Amino acid sequence: MFWFCNSANCRFSVFALTTIGWILSSTSMGLVEWRIWYMKDTPLYPPGIACVGIFRVCIYQHHTNSTTTKFCYRYSYQDTFLPLEIYMAQRFLLTASMFGFFGRAFNIFALRNMSVKIFEEDTYNSFIVSGIFNIAAGVFILIAVLQNYDAIINSRGITFPPSLQMPFKPDLQEVGTAIQMAGIGALPMLLTGMFSLFYKCPLYCQVHPDISET
Repeated sequence: MFWFCNSANCRFSVFALTTIGWILSSTSMGLVEWRIWYMKDTPLYPPGIACVGIFRVCIYQHHTNSTTTKFCYRYSYQDTFLPLEIYMAQRFLLTASMFGFFGRAFNIFALRNMSVKIFEEDTYNSFIVSGIFNIAAGVFILIAVLQNYDAIINSRGITFPPSLQMPFKPDLQEVGTAIQMAGIGALPMLLTGMFSLFYKCPLYCQVHPDISET
């Protein structure tokens, strides 16, 4: 297993898989389809669908003349109505994106050394640091996903401002594609991070002191 993980082909495959996971998780931050709200017609609120994202919410309202209007509201730091799971997900996902970037950087440095057959202690340390960054990023993403998934399963509401014309709880709430994308992206980052921790410095990169005979 260690020999397989130390091969160049495996290392490049691990890097590609981790990059895909990082791209998926980073892309999910910009999507609004984390929580899908279905709202029926009531005297206070018009019918429609709302996509509640981590950084913004988009509302699609259906009118009697068979038209649909779209309105998006971007959250600000002054918004106090955001629930804990969204507030924490903002921090976790941004931190995970930065950790993933640093993980790529250390991985690229280590792969460069391997490609030119430079097996030094720096190469070993770069793989270890890359694995730690990837695992930390995957854990942060997974926490954000699980917190929001739990909020959907338990039908937790959000006290949106009255100007958005949205109820505290929808008639139906379901998991969106963005939360699924983030969850899928977290798995390869965790897996490849653990593979990086398995890196073994080849024997010929280890320094053995010469013992001179006197």
